[in-house]
Amino acid sequence: MSRALFIVDVQNDFTEGGALGVEGGAAVAEGITRFLREHPDRYDHVFASRDWHDGEGDNGGHFAVDAAPDFVNSWPRHCVSGTSGAEYHPGLDTGLIDVHVRKGQGIPAYSLFEGTTDDGGTVLEALGDREVTEVDVVGIATDYCVRASALDALAAGLDVRVLTDLVAGVAPESSEAALAEVRDAGARVATSAEVSG
Repeated sequence: MSRALFIVDVQNDFTEGGALGVEGGAAVAEGITRFLREHPDRYDHVFASRDWHDGEGDNGGHFAVDAAPDFVNSWPRHCVSGTSGAEYHPGLDTGLIDVHVRKGQGIPAYSLFEGTTDDGGTVLEALGDREVTEVDVVGIATDYCVRASALDALAAGLDVRVLTDLVAGVAPESSEAALAEVRDAGARVATSAEVSG
């Protein structure tokens, strides 16, 4: 049995100045790096996801092309593969990541579980190969991809915690609702200080 950290979508387009920048995103990137450096033995494996959308087309309706985005199901262009917006935020030390996951390649995708690893496998396969039973979830955005990833981790039978000081959301109300939802579904909610203390 082993423990993993899920770092969800800590990318330039989701941090300040990006196409869908979230306030506090840069601080989350730097906070995750600091936390991992201060506690190098806390996790057996570190997974990190990135939106990696196709540059052409609407990615299954995910990109608003012919109308204004509704910011629920359709969005402005963001995290297009091969662009700087799709890259990890520079505050995140990618040398600490063991498994890289790309998601949303031509289709809408919110959860880390919807992506594929660099070797083309599924996240469930990667978790099984590493005998992961516990995961902590951090990243962006609390009310969308962090929420979806935590719920899918619970559905996969994992013991799940969301670290509230290492996430950033689109809006306070929807972020609080997302944390309440994952808590009600069986996840725990804690700070990084509480889990490392």
